[in-house]
Amino acid sequence: MSTAATSVHLGALSEESLDRNGDHESLIFEGRSWRSADLLDRARRVAGGLREIGVEPGDQVVVMMANCPEVPVVYNAIWRMGAVVTPVVFLVTAPELRHVLVDSGAKAVVTTGDFVPKVVEAAGELDVKPHIVVAESDSAEKRDGFDVTAFDALESSEPIAVVDRDEGDLAALMYTGGTTGRSKGVELCHRNLWYCGRSAHDASYVPGLVRVLNPLPISHAFGMIVTVSGMHSPEPGVTVLMRWFDPGQWVSLAEQHRIERGTLVPAMAQLLLTQQLDDADLSTLRYLNIGAAPLARETIDALEQRIPSMQVLEGYGCTESGGVVSANPPGRRKIGSVGPPIPGYEVRIVDEDGQPVPTGTDGEVTVRAEGIMRGYRNAPEATEAALRDGWLFTGDIGRLDDDGFLTIVDRKKDLIIRNGFNVYPRDVEDVLVEHPAVAMAGVVGQRHDVVGEEVVAFVSLSPGAEATEDELIAFAKTKLAGSKYPRVVHILDQLPLTSVGKLDRKALRGRV
Repeated sequence: MSTAATSVHLGALSEESLDRNGDHESLIFEGRSWRSADLLDRARRVAGGLREIGVEPGDQVVVMMANCPEVPVVYNAIWRMGAVVTPVVFLVTAPELRHVLVDSGAKAVVTTGDFVPKVVEAAGELDVKPHIVVAESDSAEKRDGFDVTAFDALESSEPIAVVDRDEGDLAALMYTGGTTGRSKGVELCHRNLWYCGRSAHDASYVPGLVRVLNPLPISHAFGMIVTVSGMHSPEPGVTVLMRWFDPGQWVSLAEQHRIERGTLVPAMAQLLLTQQLDDADLSTLRYLNIGAAPLARETIDALEQRIPSMQVLEGYGCTESGGVVSANPPGRRKIGSVGPPIPGYEVRIVDEDGQPVPTGTDGEVTVRAEGIMRGYRNAPEATEAALRDGWLFTGDIGRLDDDGFLTIVDRKKDLIIRNGFNVYPRDVEDVLVEHPAVAMAGVVGQRHDVVGEEVVAFVSLSPGAEATEDELIAFAKTKLAGSKYPRVVHILDQLPLTSVGKLDRKALRGRV
């Protein structure tokens, strides 16, 4: 990949995109449209506003909002003025957010009015409180102990030029699997996201298909890299952004705006099948790029049968890889695989000793590319385990075929992917054992046609204690994000253990 006449700097990338494609309709959201020059002007001014409230190059800025135009604007503003985007899905609880604020040392939080109470609760006991910026409002309610500024006030600032940053400087800090004490901050520099975005674009680009529908949370690795990838496009395009996914609204928007491409996670794809797709005019839709979790063959077949003009293209990636590793190319996919590595990415399958295995043999998926993370924040041992000799050890089990197409077989780690969001069993288990009746807890994933995997918990109770399954679900719901609490709890006399006394998750998986 040549970088001639370009800067490997995400703040400069938006400037280059405007120079390349000119001013054009760029974003449609809830009945309004924005032109690319207007969005960039907003980012230039917000960058100046962030500087005025004390954000400096290298500082972390948490962005916690549902999708809206202010999200890409503030991302570009943060990168422009040399700070670091720390995206957080708005579903997190206050304790989960507190971990992000403490671990990242965030200088500011950009959010919307409905989430301000959560920010105040999360940061209320911190010695140094982040500055709160409130979007989608022209005023900001004062909070004791907090500096609060309306997003509109930032936009009234003087615009600033792109602040020079090295391509190895941090651009994003993304917390994997939620935001409890065991979640790790993935450090992605400008080079990582720039190259991953460019590679993802090159792998999927089809000239002329420029009308895109995006319901993915931009605060998720998949959604962020889709945003960065779009800035590499050699032709003007328009993205229809959804605040959050609703299958009926998705069909209506795709029909109304003559959508040509879409991005989904498998749970969204499954929900589309509940709609009257045969009655909608989706004849312009050519491709659906789907990733973040396994997709059932039955779902692919049903979607393509009901939308004959469209082909599903599966891909694979992780936050540590910049968001994408492989993708089925338009026109030459293999159903059941997640495609070959995207340009500039190498994939190697290795055994437990880290040695390459023969083609067609299962092993751990390892990846080497410019898009691979710098490491985990404040976690040197985890970084050393994941990054070895320039390769990222993903913890996923897969195999490569003779054509270099990758198939994901299973996850070596205990990670559960529900609705495209990562759930770590330990996080859920630790919450369940906080209940006074619970002696031990074990959590595994169960395949689910709608959400990909469902969170299933097994617990044993303390002697003489009583609790119902519904009571334990309700308890977990108060302490975990909506994507993480278990929908099913089984109470056992005793949880299965290995010979060395550890929880036997393999035995639990056998039960589901």
